[in-house]
Amino acid sequence: MNKIIIINNKGQYNHRIQRSLSYLDIPSELVPNSLSIDEILEKEPMGLIIGGGPSAEGAGNTVEYIKNIDVPILGICLGHQLIAKAFNGEVTSSETESYAQVTIDILNDDNLFKGLAPNMDVWSSHKDEIVKLPEDFKIIANSDLCDIEAIKHENKDIYGIQFHPEVHTTPLGDEIFMNFYKICKDKL
Repeated sequence: MNKIIIINNKGQYNHRIQRSLSYLDIPSELVPNSLSIDEILEKEPMGLIIGGGPSAEGAGNTVEYIKNIDVPILGICLGHQLIAKAFNGEVTSSETESYAQVTIDILNDDNLFKGLAPNMDVWSSHKDEIVKLPEDFKIIANSDLCDIEAIKHENKDIYGIQFHPEVHTTPLGDEIFMNFYKICKDKL
């Protein structure tokens, strides 16, 4: 059976992502970021969720997965930043570290944010942020604290979100996971 593969970048919320998907009856498996691309492909992923972590240095093979595995991808926090790096965007330390609930403004609600516009409350927990959008990406959400809260590749189902949908302080986070699951199922 096809499932969403969650890449564990050793962040505090990675297990919670899997638990959230389990509660939503979304098939998933949490795997270390040290697996080869072939080992990931053997699992027949319908999509990848790139989990958070303390730093890009501990992200293992994650950037290679983003570049070389052709399935829908959702990057969360560090995963969002790794997507930018994989496509030559720029990430730097934020002037305003964020550990709070913030309101994001949704600029595009076609897919990932379907049914959630015009804005939503989310849990923000990060020290770094994207400061230069990668080529072929567009911003699909922003906030007063962060100009690039969410991105989407213009031609592929690759999404990045700076915030954490898997925690209760993002009240509608389950909707994001359900929307991503629909994106994945539509590609099968």
